Amino acid sequence: MNQEIKQRQTPRDRDDEVRAKLSLLAESFQSVLYEEDTTFLENMKTNSLASDDIRKYQFWEWTQGVGMFGFWKYYALYQDEKYLDVLEKYYARQLSIGLPSKNVNTVTPLLALCRYADAYHKEEYMDVCKEWAEWIMKEFPRTQEGGLQHITSDSLNKEELWDDTLFMTVLFLASMGKILNRQDYIDEALYQFLLHVKYLADRDTGLWYHGWSFLRRDHFAGAFWGRGNCWITAAIPELIDLGVCPPAVERYLTGVLKNQVDTLVTLQEKDGMWHTLLDDPTSYVEASATAGFGFGIMRAVNLGLLDASYMAAAEKALDAVLGCVTEEGIVIQVSYGTPMGRETKDFYKQIPLQPMPYGQALAILFFMEWLNRKTE
Repeated sequence: MNQEIKQRQTPRDRDDEVRAKLSLLAESFQSVLYEEDTTFLENMKTNSLASDDIRKYQFWEWTQGVGMFGFWKYYALYQDEKYLDVLEKYYARQLSIGLPSKNVNTVTPLLALCRYADAYHKEEYMDVCKEWAEWIMKEFPRTQEGGLQHITSDSLNKEELWDDTLFMTVLFLASMGKILNRQDYIDEALYQFLLHVKYLADRDTGLWYHGWSFLRRDHFAGAFWGRGNCWITAAIPELIDLGVCPPAVERYLTGVLKNQVDTLVTLQEKDGMWHTLLDDPTSYVEASATAGFGFGIMRAVNLGLLDASYMAAAEKALDAVLGCVTEEGIVIQVSYGTPMGRETKDFYKQIPLQPMPYGQALAILFFMEWLNRKTE
């Protein structure tokens, strides 16, 4: 990204711009949510693992799921009825079409749905969430050591752990454990976090590999992929904030997060961005990862998991992401959905850039967290 970051003179000036951009993001969200993803649909015609009508997957995947989570948090904070209407219409529409087959990515829209259903006593929606949570517990394909195999709509990924599973599926299970007071759900969610740390977190850098194969016994191309890492930076504070972690687990995961962030701050560009391959400055800088890192770092500081010295990195990221929001409220410089780079790191450099719902959502989360930051 070559856009020059503007100099801002006061915190109030920056906060005013954040509020303005946040409002633009919320207003434009619905148009991005329902934008036709022709690449995904064409792939599903030949590679779908299920016999479902592909229309069921069209707007019910991880891309929309992350988007709805960010949008739900926006509504929960501002309580504007027109945004509640977006949520209600989305879920009513999708459930009338019928939900697709269950996998890591199709679980993701339930992360917002379970919180919406709990807050507004929507039993028909909560029943859906209960059914899917039970499926995760009893039927979800497992790897060795009981990991959640990263099965998607078009790939079994046998015996594979991927870093984004924690945000896409495990946070929902932990949320349902909290809502329903189901300790078995909570215990399984915590186990998945610990197991993924074991196989995906690099001991030398604290960064996370995109995936691990029990069959290959390796990390595929060995990539420290930007957005994959940001799911971890965001997921750990979200899990801890649920209040479901025993003290020892919270202490352990906080250390995991700090190890990652300590390296991230050394890899951040002067303009505040991070690269799509974190340790490769020849790879392009990427806005969704930058927003995710900014959000996760800020969230951790606000929760007291990281000290205030990390605010500087979040502030640099904020200016960078603000510069990626167009006058129409669209986040640019966002990489498209990214499968596993199995052999070479160059695979990640070839992923195209285009606006996506998760880019909007991560920017919304980041901007809201900034406005709610501790200033004392």
